[in-house]
Amino acid sequence: MTRTIKVDFLTRVEGEGALIIRFKGKQPSSVELKIYEPPRFFEAFLRGRCAFEAPDITARICGICPIAYQMSACHAIEDALGVRVSPEIRALRRLLYAGEWVGSHALHVFMLHAPDFLGMNDALEVAKIHPEVVKAGLLVKKVGNLLVTALGGREIHPVNIKVGGFYRAPTVAEIGALAPEIEQALLALEGQLDWLAALPFGPFEREYEFVSLRHESEYPFCEGRIVSSGGVDVAIAEYESVFEEYQVPHSTALHSRIRERGAYLCGPLSRFNLNFDRLRPRAEAAARRLGLTPPVKNPYKSILARTVELVQVLDEALELVDRYRPPEPASAPCELCAGSGHGATEAPRGTLYHRFDIDENGAILTAKIVPPTSQNQASIEADLFAMATSLAELPPPEARRSAEHAVRNYDPCISCSTHFLDLRMEQEA
Repeated sequence: MTRTIKVDFLTRVEGEGALIIRFKGKQPSSVELKIYEPPRFFEAFLRGRCAFEAPDITARICGICPIAYQMSACHAIEDALGVRVSPEIRALRRLLYAGEWVGSHALHVFMLHAPDFLGMNDALEVAKIHPEVVKAGLLVKKVGNLLVTALGGREIHPVNIKVGGFYRAPTVAEIGALAPEIEQALLALEGQLDWLAALPFGPFEREYEFVSLRHESEYPFCEGRIVSSGGVDVAIAEYESVFEEYQVPHSTALHSRIRERGAYLCGPLSRFNLNFDRLRPRAEAAARRLGLTPPVKNPYKSILARTVELVQVLDEALELVDRYRPPEPASAPCELCAGSGHGATEAPRGTLYHRFDIDENGAILTAKIVPPTSQNQASIEADLFAMATSLAELPPPEARRSAEHAVRNYDPCISCSTHFLDLRMEQEA
């Protein structure tokens, strides 16, 4: 006897995907996270383009996390050109990145993920029962948008970011005006910690190899070494010597693995587990109030890790606003030359890696982009395989909802992940 749990369209995720779990008898035989969104070929689009265009082109990969793509591209191009930015530009980049994390995390925590724990279909249903929770989420999301607009020029696909820094640095008054909004959002968020801690988390746990950036003194955004709970500790330039991409028949997005080891996990849970000692005191207090201490191996508690990160970046944003001094000039001088550069930053969903090879005229010869969602696909499938037997005991509608919930733990960005397709033409005998 065979049985199949099939989710034709994953909801409350960015992009288009499906899910199939197949059984033989009572035992699962295969899990396929089917990403069928067409490949988008950004790596090919970049070939032949001027290296200075990379931040604006890669930003179009995603409307939710464009800054992550811009920052990774900037770091990789600057690495190739030997550019070093000033402390003031670096601080402004952290503030901009904080805005993206706030917007993305707030959207996921309050609008996309929380309904799963309450057995509800969407945030509108949550608002009928818990209006104060949704209002708090919207307030926090708004502040993320304000930060990105103030520094990036607009909320989506910002236009003020360039290799070397910014086209224009905001004034002290413009940045200072954000402080009351940030503090209000932080207080509203902290007011919902007890509600979030009381969400029903099941006992499911699994052993993961957690991967993230780790900075010598800060919670990771844009710099550091790539580390793992399994002993990986390498410079960003060594990424491809440790991690490799591979193709599976059921997905237009490449999977990733640690060479000779297999699947790994990146994202909020990994950052939290590997960088707990880098949390600011206010964020550490929030984690303890949420009952969250490392190691956390329950993927459903990723919603709590994201909440801790919200407190972390809002608190850091307040400090960055208070200390802000406009960089002069707004960008470091950059001259095109031949070179190869590597960059990795922590997008809201996990580590995002870029590599560019540039010729003597500054044109991009090759580009490699490894999004966090494609890196997490194998772990998503492994989670579902581990819980498949229990899913098989549920009525079909409930099994489908539970399977979707397991996928949404990762806040997958499917459009980001569909960056490659292997096309083969064979001549029949």
